[in-house]
Amino acid sequence: MSTNDLKKALAGVMKGEVSDDAAILKGASRDTSIFTRMPELVVYPKDAEDVSVMVKEMHRAREAGAAVSLAARSGGTDMTGGPLTTSVVVSFTKHLNHIGEIGGDFAITEPGVYYRDFEKETLKKNLILPSYPASRGIAAMGGIVANNSGGERTLKYGQTERYVEELDVVLSDGTQTTFKPLTPTELEEKKKLQTLEGDIYRKMDALITKNATLIEQHRPKVSKNSAGYGLWRIRDEKTGMFNLAKLVCGSQGSLALWTKVKLKLVKPKEHRAMLVVFLYELNILPEIVKRVLVQEPESFESYDNHTFTLAVKFLPGMLSQMGFAKAVRLGVDFIPEAAMVATGGVPKMILMAEFAEDTIEEADRKAVAAKEALSDLHVQAKVEKNEKESEKYWIVRRESFALLRKNVHGLYAAPFIDDFVVPPSSYPEFLPKLNALLDEYKTHFIYTIAGHVGNGNFHIIPLMDLSKEENRQVVLKLAPKVYELVISEGGTTTGEHNDGIIRTPYLPMLFGGEMVALFTETKEIFDPLNILNPGKKVGGTFADIKRDMITTVPK
Repeated sequence: MSTNDLKKALAGVMKGEVSDDAAILKGASRDTSIFTRMPELVVYPKDAEDVSVMVKEMHRAREAGAAVSLAARSGGTDMTGGPLTTSVVVSFTKHLNHIGEIGGDFAITEPGVYYRDFEKETLKKNLILPSYPASRGIAAMGGIVANNSGGERTLKYGQTERYVEELDVVLSDGTQTTFKPLTPTELEEKKKLQTLEGDIYRKMDALITKNATLIEQHRPKVSKNSAGYGLWRIRDEKTGMFNLAKLVCGSQGSLALWTKVKLKLVKPKEHRAMLVVFLYELNILPEIVKRVLVQEPESFESYDNHTFTLAVKFLPGMLSQMGFAKAVRLGVDFIPEAAMVATGGVPKMILMAEFAEDTIEEADRKAVAAKEALSDLHVQAKVEKNEKESEKYWIVRRESFALLRKNVHGLYAAPFIDDFVVPPSSYPEFLPKLNALLDEYKTHFIYTIAGHVGNGNFHIIPLMDLSKEENRQVVLKLAPKVYELVISEGGTTTGEHNDGIIRTPYLPMLFGGEMVALFTETKEIFDPLNILNPGKKVGGTFADIKRDMITTVPK
């Protein structure tokens, strides 16, 4: 089927636009990963009905033998190649960008809504979605749900799947339905449907019932995970409720396309105090984490000595991007840190535990108690008793990636080992081994390590010149070594960024052949013709990584 014929077919059934404009295609060929795939078309559905008729048309073309598929796209901030395809991109931000009802503890939204706009509305009722990612200023709700995102508050509040209650979806044959919690009786009624939806309920119920022991054995033992399909989330063992929305969340648009979500929200605590710890010896890190967690911080973040040193080095450039008054104040605030670097006393890690409570007195009390709990460990620590004082640490933590990208020219941010999770108890052995691995390849890139130290989720984003073949080879050589180390410690390859092109081939290493077979069966149940985002979560190969890696540094 030619591109022109496909364009005519889709334009004939959709109210929204269908484009093959070269500039639009080029824009949709990239996200923030190391990959590029040039699509044939980009479509902009007007509403859920448009998504339905578009998928039905794709289904007909696929049945007729056409090599067509589609990939959902919202903000385009994915770091794995998740929304990239050589066929049809379904772009949601143009039309499916409406925020619905915001109730006392929930909100309804479409996938094309940017999180920044969503939060503006929810804060009017003093509510937030606490699983927002670090990219909340540019990310959209479509990817937040599709990737099962989690950010700095995940330590206390968990990932997005905890807050997804209902999803309006379009199935791979164009059927519209709603996935929501079902009682056993309601599930049995769904299984009677002689449709794709009924087939999905019958087969998925059978799959997770028959393989309950295997699935439970392979449930990730760490606190965050977005690798594979969350088969362990479908049935709530406490309530007996069966909810496929929990499975679609985190599936990267490979099982169904969601068009509306009902999200549970929480009321944020109004007052914060931060404990900052300057750590010079990694062997006591697990003990620090253990003692601080007793006080239940809302977030527990970290960044390494590379980040710390670069932040001071590039301080003028970082401050120049802020308003004058704010820059002057923060510049003064950074003087002690600059002196620390100048005298060679750079800590191996900076830890930031933030305590959020209804009163500043309670937040301060918890921060002080956490500090006192560390008194016999001989660490340098201090309590910042308001958000203005702690702001400089958050700026470095949140902006470390942008800091490198903006100040190191000729290199490209290459997220390929960027999101693993390990148990905090593994830190003394794991972190030196990790650094030794990275040092083996230090001539190929520079990097920083930052992350959620409270739950073992680390982000390593090397900057590399990917125009050089030897550097592209590093992506394929280093990643399996890192993941072998991560898995040996009982960790997972991705906590919140998902699999996409870059990590799907590593799922057998992480889960084993039997679980990957269940993932494949799940994909076939939902999407028998392999229309929805093929090669993500199931079927992706190392050849895909090698073939689609960028070979030039984007300007």
